[in-house]
Formats: sequence, C-alpha cells, structure tokens
Amino acid sequence: MANQAKSGTDRAQGSTAREAARLELSPGPGRTLTLKLAGAWRLTGRIPETSVVERSLDDVRPATVTFDTAALGAWDSGLLAFLERVVELAAGRGIATDRAGLPEGARRLLDLATAVPEKKGTRADAGRLPFLARVGAGAIAWGEAAAAQLAFLGEVMRTFLALLRGKARFRRSDLLLIIQECGAQALPIVSLISFLVGLILAFIGAIQLTKFGASIYIADLVGIAMMRQMGALMAGIIMAGRTGAAFAAQLGSMKVGQEIDALVTLGISPMEFLVLPRMLALSLMMPLLCLYADFIGVVGGFVVGTAMLGIAPRQFISETLAAVTTSDWVTGLVMSVFFGMLVAFFGCLRGMESGNSASAVGDATTSAVVSTIVAIIVADAIFTVIFNALGV
Repeated sequence: MANQAKSGTDRAQGSTAREAARLELSPGPGRTLTLKLAGAWRLTGRIPETSVVERSLDDVRPATVTFDTAALGAWDSGLLAFLERVVELAAGRGIATDRAGLPEGARRLLDLATAVPEKKGTRADAGRLPFLARVGAGAIAWGEAAAAQLAFLGEVMRTFLALLRGKARFRRSDLLLIIQECGAQALPIVSLISFLVGLILAFIGAIQLTKFGASIYIADLVGIAMMRQMGALMAGIIMAGRTGAAFAAQLGSMKVGQEIDALVTLGISPMEFLVLPRMLALSLMMPLLCLYADFIGVVGGFVVGTAMLGIAPRQFISETLAAVTTSDWVTGLVMSVFFGMLVAFFGCLRGMESGNSASAVGDATTSAVVSTIVAIIVADAIFTVIFNALGV
C-alpha cells in the first residue's frame, strides 16, 4: 500500500512537472494580491506574460504581492525572469513583495539578482529620441570627441618636448622597424597608384590639349599637378589606408590584451614607447614617399605622352623641367610632412581609444582611416588657399 501511495504521488508530481505553466491572480485580505504559479515554468514552454500582472497591479492597487507555488512543477531561468519582472513592476509602484512562498532556490537567486540595482544606460532605449534630443546628443558627442583629440594632441606635444630634451624612452629598434614598414614596404602600392594617377592626368589633358595642337603642355600639366598636389595627396591617402589602419589595429589589439596597462604599471609612458616612434617614422618617410610618388606620376605622364601622343622623350623631359619650379616640389614636401603627422596622429588616437573587444578594434581601424582621409582633404584645401594667398 505504501509503495502504491508513493508511486501515485510520483505520478502526480510528474504530471505537474509536464503541465503547461499557469498563472492565477487572486486578491486577498489586507490589500494583498496572490500570484498562484502552477505547472512547468521552463523556457522551452509557454510562460505567461507579465502584462496580466501589470494590469492587475493598476486595477487592484494592492499593498503587498505574495506568491503561491504549491502547484509549481519544474522551473528554470524562465521563472526567474518572470519573477524579476514582477518585482520590478511592483517596486515601480511602491508595492512590497513577499517572497516567502517561492521555492528556496528561486528565492535565493531572485534576491541575488535584485541585490545590486541595474546601472543606468545599460539597457537599450526602444523609443526613438526627438529630433532636438538627437541633435543635442550629437553635439555633446562631437564636443567630447574634440576634447579627447585636443587632449591627445597635448600629450603628443609633451612627448615631442621630452624627445627634444632627450628624456623620451622608446626602443630605437622599434623606430627602425616602423620606418621600414612605412617606407620601403610601402613603395609597391605607392608606385602603382602614382603611376596610374599620372596616366589619368595625361589622358585628361590630352583630350582637351590636342584640340588646340598643344599636346606638349601635357608635360606641364602632369609635372605641376604631381609636384604641388597629387603626389603628396595620393601618398597621404595610401598611407592612411595602409599604415594608419595598421597603427590603429596594433594599438587596439594591445589594449585588448592589456599590454598598454602593463606598460603603465611598469612606469613606462605608452605615448613615448608606442606613439612617438610611429609619429617620427611617418614624419620622416612621408617626404621621401612624396618625392617618389612625384617621380612615378611624371613617368606615367611620360608614357602617355611619348607612346600615344608622339611627343619626343627629350622634348617631354625638357618641358617638364622648364615647367616645374622649386616652389612646386617644396610645396608638396611641406604638405607631405603634415599629412604624415595626420596619418600617425589619427591612427594612434583611434587605437588608444579602442574598446576591449574584437569588434571595437575593427571600429577603431575604420574610424582611423575615415578620420585621416577627411583630415588630409581638409588640410590640403587649407594649404592650397594659403599658398595661393602667399603667391607660392
């Protein structure tokens, strides 16, 4: 008989564990609202919505919410999520919750979940902000980004002053390695792009100049354009996509691996040890890359002029030398130095600002390339206006 009674009890419990989750709300004496939970409350099943409880809280307006789990079967985190939401709804209306009727395990987990309040701003806002609010948030974000860039620029200037005083600490071998990466290893891509740019400029000039029988002036067009603008501009854009992105990815990965924190712990300035060699390397290599890009661009125009327009090679060279003045290539060199600083500055800035995840490193790399290219175009426009006003 005892075994039969035990088996009957086990079958009843197993039946309860397999039943679908049910929720009943019953107001009680003393302004209480009792939530009766029955069946299996699992994520794999259908769990009742908390909207029913929310409506009852607004209609009944109880002073206390209690729980009755006598008929509760198996449960998992689905029950905890439901209970946490109920407690949150009750707390928002100033209603107390009596958790004595809950299973001991669920009660302890619920107490642990509600022990620390949720940090503001961690949950995404489902609603769309008004237009003025979005404009204000964008202005605040822009101001914070500008302040961060100015602070980083100040750190860079302080580091260069330490270099001039001979107190900057970095490894010379790192500087030489970065110079190799920024200089010799960048020559193939700079050669290809500069040669094609020279070809394009020559073709564009040929379309119009041949109409007036002035094909020889293609040499002037290509030479002056490459020396004054296109050589430095294309070299800067190439280095932004090649080297600036590499700087951001390297420093971002070091931040994820807490290598930068380790340098700070050892008393080594990351600005001196990591940023300074990269700034120096690009500042030294960009003028050389600019001169190389100028030469290769002129070679591209030379190929078009001699092979397709019938200009004599000696005539093309002499016309180029006569058209290009010292101020033309010096102008390009000056711009290239600033472009190199911009590439290194934004690459290192985005890398140091990177978050501690792989996606954050990717975002930092993308931001470095975009910011550098925009800054180079803006700087090129400013230099053009200044040189034109000075008559250079």
